Amino acid sequence: MGIRKGRLAVTAGTAFVLTAATVATVLTVSAQTAAAATTTFTPVADTYVQADTASTNYGTSAQITVDSSPQRQMFLRFTVSGVSGAVTSAKLRLRHISGNDGSANGGAFRAMSNTSWSETGTTWNNKPALDGATLGSLGSVVANGWYEVDVTSYVTGNGTFSIGASSSSSDGAYYDTRETGADSPQLVVTTGTTPSPSPSTPPPSGDPVLVGAGDIADSGSGDTATAALLDGISGTVFTTGDNVYTNGTASEFSSYYNPTWGRHKARTRPAPGNHDYNTSGATGYYNYFGSVAGPSGQGYYSYDLGNWHVVSLNSNISMSAGSAQETWLRNDLATSGKPCTIAYWHHPLFTSGANHAPSTSTRPLYQALYDYNADVVVWGHNHQYERFAPMNPSGAADGSRGLRSFVAGMGGAGAYGFGTIQPNSQARNTGTWGVLKFTLHANSYDWQFVPVTGKTYTDTGTGTCH
Repeated sequence: MGIRKGRLAVTAGTAFVLTAATVATVLTVSAQTAAAATTTFTPVADTYVQADTASTNYGTSAQITVDSSPQRQMFLRFTVSGVSGAVTSAKLRLRHISGNDGSANGGAFRAMSNTSWSETGTTWNNKPALDGATLGSLGSVVANGWYEVDVTSYVTGNGTFSIGASSSSSDGAYYDTRETGADSPQLVVTTGTTPSPSPSTPPPSGDPVLVGAGDIADSGSGDTATAALLDGISGTVFTTGDNVYTNGTASEFSSYYNPTWGRHKARTRPAPGNHDYNTSGATGYYNYFGSVAGPSGQGYYSYDLGNWHVVSLNSNISMSAGSAQETWLRNDLATSGKPCTIAYWHHPLFTSGANHAPSTSTRPLYQALYDYNADVVVWGHNHQYERFAPMNPSGAADGSRGLRSFVAGMGGAGAYGFGTIQPNSQARNTGTWGVLKFTLHANSYDWQFVPVTGKTYTDTGTGTCH
């Protein structure tokens, strides 16, 4: 999956002001969460200041930045209006600018008492103080990635709010400003309740559960949080590749994957990703998972759960029509005998992610699944969540035979941003780690995005088998 991921966390430094300039809703709210209302505000002001140019104002700049060499602090102000009811969630979202190689330290964020500073008049010499409560901090950030800070403790209703950020690192972080339009900072405010089924509650029918994600384990904390979700969800665990970063070595599996998702290894049925193959022959991956990962060097296999046939495929080897894998897949589907089929692999045929384009080389696998009336396919690779309507192999909507597809790359790696939104994309989120849970009924299925503790995004629904 290319670039290494960013981390979420917030501490001291930048000031933001929130205003009632509303933009598109960020969170997808299902029928279950209809009681909740989400509104997105863009800044009424944002700027940064720099110690070695102490009398210079940067209020019209296309970037806001934090750094320690030279010292830089950034500030945002939002005006929140029209919000009714109790605020259940407030998230500050920032996009790291393109063309920059990123930073290991995205900044520490604090509330500010000064909500009247001037965007075009603030300099290092007269900057407002970062004097409020610590809200959080961001770890590593990369170009084009969206990052999120939880500011619910500060933004509790209508009003004007300033948030500031600073950094103790000389590796500066740079974010888009309100001058950049669509990539402007956002304050996403949610009111009301967002009930969702408890992930630890087994389905009343006792139908099998398949749960998992891809792009999982490294030295950060995301994999720890998603593994904690699995602790409360019974069933079979799947992975959609890039199980460990950065190179899929035996040492990385031991140090990063094993202490987190590794405690569910006995019930895991994995798929490999390109980072797993950064070690020659993906030997770290195959040696760690053993026979459940399929024959070493092949990595494709199938199994059954209730009325469902489940297929794990390998998008790191040949997938062309007539290849060993594609031929095996067609034979496997022809003999499965199950009325419902779900498949998963790493590289997505359909995705709106900015970091990785659709992998058209996977189309023969999708075509085989379509030809045999399969129902669902799940991918990773882009570090985000996305759901598409049922489509045929060409990407056209197909309500009668099309496969519903998901990008489930939110297993713990740092978030990636979205680029051009592809046709038939129905739900999207970045910046929320979680797992995708399927409850597999006799002739239908339920899906649920389960977010990590402290996050509110969810996406739920039901589909029927062909």
